[in-house]
Amino acid sequence: MRSRALLLPRWAKAVVVLVVVLALVFTGLRLLNRLDGVFGTETHDRSGPALLKSVRDLSRYDAASGNFQVVVDLEKDSKYLPDAIRGTRTLYVGAGSVDAYVDLGKVDDGDVRVNGDRTSATLRLPHARLARPALDTGRSYAVSKQRGLLDRLGDLFSDNPNDERAVRELAARHIGEAARDSDLTGRAERNTTEMLRGLLKSLGFEKVRVSYEAA
Repeated sequence: MRSRALLLPRWAKAVVVLVVVLALVFTGLRLLNRLDGVFGTETHDRSGPALLKSVRDLSRYDAASGNFQVVVDLEKDSKYLPDAIRGTRTLYVGAGSVDAYVDLGKVDDGDVRVNGDRTSATLRLPHARLARPALDTGRSYAVSKQRGLLDRLGDLFSDNPNDERAVRELAARHIGEAARDSDLTGRAERNTTEMLRGLLKSLGFEKVRVSYEAA
């Protein structure tokens, strides 16, 4: 008995042909990249000089800084295509810091009281605040990247094939959340108090009281 050949519907044949074509294109582009590495490339920096756009006076005291590290696992899937065709998953280690500061520029005349013989001083300061998280790109790195075929092809034709903006923003957000959950602002206020006490006592004040505004 003659075996019957497995017949595929037209749409299935089209999908198979598309996958084969994309695989061939992807293989050819990878070979071109390898040849480019063999023949060598040169990089020229033709950037213009940096221009000073604005100057802002700072009156804040950076009293504490926290270093944080977070592991970001970001996955993006397609509803109708398998991960091998369309989908990305990036495992990224983000390291950064967050500064805590006291804005001394908001201290008014009524917030500083000095007695007649200038031996006692009372200061009322605003509560410490957190600056924006600063991601350290030198200590941050991608552990692994899993990308579907279409995503790999998109990277080859993209101006920035190693774009990690999404995971970097997510890492910075998690670092900021960790800083808010920590005692970083409390430490900043304690450090600010010790700094002001030492400064005013060196100027002859015997008693120095520092308080912070009610939350």
